[in-house]
Amino acid sequence: QVQLVESGGGLVQAGGSLRLSCVVSGQSFSTLLMAWFRQAPGKEREFVGCNLRSGGTQYYANSVKGRFTISRDNAKNTAYLQMSSLNPEDTALYFCAASTAYYTIRSDQYDYWGQGTQVTVSS
Repeated sequence: QVQLVESGGGLVQAGGSLRLSCVVSGQSFSTLLMAWFRQAPGKEREFVGCNLRSGGTQYYANSVKGRFTISRDNAKNTAYLQMSSLNPEDTALYFCAASTAYYTIRSDQYDYWGQGTQVTVSS
C-alpha cells in the first residue's frame, strides 16, 4: 500500500518562505512521477508543479514559476516543495501526489495522494 505523508506547512508572513516535505512508502520511489497540488477554499484543486522520476526535470504552474522549487531525494523517498516570496494568494491546502505516468499535470491521473498540509500566508 502506497502512503504519502506531507509535513512542513504553517503560518508565514507575506514574503516569507516554507519548505514542504512528502515521504513516500510502499512503492519504489524512483519509479514515481511526483507532484504538488493545492486547493484554496472555494476553489478547485490546481497543479503547482511536478518532478520527473530522475529528478532532473521539473515543470511549474505559471503562478509559482520563479518562486517555488520542486526537488526529490530518491535515496530518502522524499519529495520537497521549497516556496519563497509567498503571498496571501498562495494560502491553500497543499497536497503531494504520485503517479506511475511519465508526465502529467492532470490530478485525475495521479494514483496516490497525501492528506494535505495547510499553508497560510498573512499579509
